[in-house]
Amino acid sequence: MRLLFKWLSRLLLLLLLWVAGVAWYINDFAGRDETRKADAAVVLGAAAWDRKPSPVLEERLNHALELYKTGQVRKLIFTGGFGDKAAMAESEVARDYAVAHGIPRKDILIETASHSTRGNVSEAARLMQEKKLQSCLLVSDPMHMRRAVRMFRDAGVPCFSSPTKTSAYVSWPAKAGFLAREVVFFTGYLVAGR
Repeated sequence: MRLLFKWLSRLLLLLLLWVAGVAWYINDFAGRDETRKADAAVVLGAAAWDRKPSPVLEERLNHALELYKTGQVRKLIFTGGFGDKAAMAESEVARDYAVAHGIPRKDILIETASHSTRGNVSEAARLMQEKKLQSCLLVSDPMHMRRAVRMFRDAGVPCFSSPTKTSAYVSWPAKAGFLAREVVFFTGYLVAGR
């Protein structure tokens, strides 16, 4: 029994060290802004409320619109499919928001099939290949950037981190929850393979 307790204690310690290390790895990258000129900004999907972006999506959109308007990118790629009982896909809501804020429709690409970060990556990569876009700035919340950038780079897409300057995740409990979720998802991505 003592030997079993000893091994379980070691296993628990290793698990705690892993979680702490991954959390540090994600949080350290969250503040990294690699913004530079690129062909497109890829905005990762987030919830839409009917025909209106949620606060999380709106912050991502505002950041991408600024990248476009300052000449950092020439195209905007919006990702995200249909939520439960949604009349419009997240990417369609994003497109309409961008058009209402002065972005020409010809400079917007959307996909409506994805329902996860992995799907966002594969659909954005497909659109970039179709339109012969070589590089992108990836737009999402800071805590999401480590996993998303890793997925894009693993898919062979040259991308650079351009996290939102503001976020709907402002309180410590909200940030902690987002970080905990990312630790789980990033670990799952590493374990399940690319």
